[in-house]
Amino acid sequence: MGVNMDQIFEQQDYYGIRLESIGGLGANLCGKMVGELAVRYLNLNSAGFSSYGSEKTGTPVKGYIRFCPPDQEIRVHSPVVNPDLLVIFHQALMRDQSVWKGCSDKTNVIIAMDQGQEEGVMQNLPNNIGCCYAVNARQIAMETKSRINVVMLGAMAKVMGFVELESARQICRDNLGRKYPSALEGNLKGLEQGYEQVQQLSETASGITGKVRDICSDNKCGAGNPGSENKNTVSVNDQEWGYATAPIGGVNPRFGSTVTADLSPSRQGYIPIFLKERCINCGLCDSTCPDMVFQFAKGTFKDREMMVNQGLDYYHCKGCMRCVDVCPVNALVRGTEAENLDKKYFLPNQDMLRTPDHYVKAGPDGYITSESYLTEKRIEGGEV
Repeated sequence: MGVNMDQIFEQQDYYGIRLESIGGLGANLCGKMVGELAVRYLNLNSAGFSSYGSEKTGTPVKGYIRFCPPDQEIRVHSPVVNPDLLVIFHQALMRDQSVWKGCSDKTNVIIAMDQGQEEGVMQNLPNNIGCCYAVNARQIAMETKSRINVVMLGAMAKVMGFVELESARQICRDNLGRKYPSALEGNLKGLEQGYEQVQQLSETASGITGKVRDICSDNKCGAGNPGSENKNTVSVNDQEWGYATAPIGGVNPRFGSTVTADLSPSRQGYIPIFLKERCINCGLCDSTCPDMVFQFAKGTFKDREMMVNQGLDYYHCKGCMRCVDVCPVNALVRGTEAENLDKKYFLPNQDMLRTPDHYVKAGPDGYITSESYLTEKRIEGGEV
């Protein structure tokens, strides 16, 4: 589906892209590759940067990229407020209303979502956006042993309409071939699958159906219709904080802590399964856990008073599996979350005095491991 770039720039100075992600998904590198792609293979000028905090898995990450004709200088170096393309790297981020800031009916949206989630996603979309596309980036990354960022790069190339698949392949070779030559084949497969499998979420006259259809060949929305007006922006367009509205004293109301964050989107298919009858309450799991998952309380073990493991706060578990590696008695084993939806010994952190509704909705997501689909010896649904 070709798009005439000259026609786009007759209507606007820049083509703007905003990436909404969380640490661990590779959005920063994806943004760099998209910017370099425009300069090296599309004969465009490009400028881009990322915004992130402590670089810890789970912290918010935003990427901003602008394209313009080669004879035009890019003199704007601020965040992309009104994007032509919004790319959401995890469906959990949709619950954060700030993700939709500045979107209008000319904004195309790509969402990485799991298969079967289309209907629920469509019901939560703002009314005033352009076409919305979905790609099962996590599944593709697991099957091709690649990363979510290259899958999203392929989807972006298809939806933008002016990027050839071979150009996307070449920028992937340029950036990943030298650094990670052994992983290049899988990354190229992931990119190609993202390009081929991204689909448009459809609407019907009777309302949103949640079904998917192939991308429209005439591309009548977004980049293919550059004359569409930027109107009906979402209600959260105005920024909550800025230099003129920040609290006196410069207090940051969004402190850099994941204590109140729901970290469950970080899990890439695995969770630790607790076999309580095996536990010797040595506390090694609690010592190695980075996110306050294990809940110990005073109790008795073998007729001795001691701190006893009561359960796991799965809201805080991001699936790093350190506890499984360190447990000396296999009281914690690796399990697949799809097979353990009703989690035993699920105990939210009582010291926080919070219910799940009070947790920050947008949490982290780690990168995909290559052994996600391996079948190993199992104990009560877990892998050892």
